[in-house]
Amino acid sequence: MKVVVQIPCLNEEATLPVVLQSIPKKIPGVDDIEILVIDDGSTDRTVEAAKSYGVRHFVRHARNQGLARSFHDGAIKALEMGADILVNTDGDNQYPQERIGDLVQPIISGEADIVIADRQTHTIDHFSPLKKFLQRQGSRVVNKAAGTNIPDTVSGFRAYSRESLLRLNTVTRFSYTTETIIQAGNKRLGITSIPIETNGVTRESRLFKSTRQMVFKQAVTITRAYIMYRPHMVFGTLGFTLLIAGLIPFAHYLILSLTDHTGRGHLQSLIFGSVLITGAFMCLVLNIIADLIRINRVLIEDNLEHTKRQRFAK
Repeated sequence: MKVVVQIPCLNEEATLPVVLQSIPKKIPGVDDIEILVIDDGSTDRTVEAAKSYGVRHFVRHARNQGLARSFHDGAIKALEMGADILVNTDGDNQYPQERIGDLVQPIISGEADIVIADRQTHTIDHFSPLKKFLQRQGSRVVNKAAGTNIPDTVSGFRAYSRESLLRLNTVTRFSYTTETIIQAGNKRLGITSIPIETNGVTRESRLFKSTRQMVFKQAVTITRAYIMYRPHMVFGTLGFTLLIAGLIPFAHYLILSLTDHTGRGHLQSLIFGSVLITGAFMCLVLNIIADLIRINRVLIEDNLEHTKRQRFAK
């Protein structure tokens, strides 16, 4: 059993040594622990700091590619290294690396394919009330889309089994955290969570510039992932709503026509109803097209999984 601990880094020269020192050297049920550093365009001595602590495996980006791309490239590299479990932590020492052993146990015992650490955000002092509220509501939306029950869906401290890495495909380039949960939930992979306590803050997040930007980008990511797997829920619901809304003006026109026997002056009801029903028809067409695309994507993903299994056969 091999565990690869990957650490995405962007100018983490100051904190990376603390992270590396706190990674367990031994874990029950694990034969080999390897460390993989993803250098996402660092301009400081992050790589040199990692090498000074004995790190031998790297993925290097000449320019900053973003967290999702770093996770994707790290996962591919981990599979090449023969990982049975991939653990993702951060280079800023936000997470308690000493809990990696607890994080991987549900996978080792066969109880889960993915384990996500629950930071218990309601207890984090430096999180504002607004951020706590957004974290809670965001997790609720993701769980609804994925059919899961994960308290902290954006936590980056998580473990993936080899099987889950072979089946998941990262599409977004903003953040893989919510996308992989929605994918995993819709692919019926086992997902669980363990509570942790985070370390103190070392720096502000570099993933987004403001709370507004975070909400917007996460909303786009969640919506895109949800439509990928359940287009009928989006376009079907919207189309049905527009159809019902479109029938109301027609009924209004009919009632007025029976009342004054002419219907004069009420053509706007017919026009408005026609527009809504046209929108409903367009949603129906989009639903059919999106469902065909979904079927095609499933076939492509099956082919990608088969290719991965061949490429990374142990």
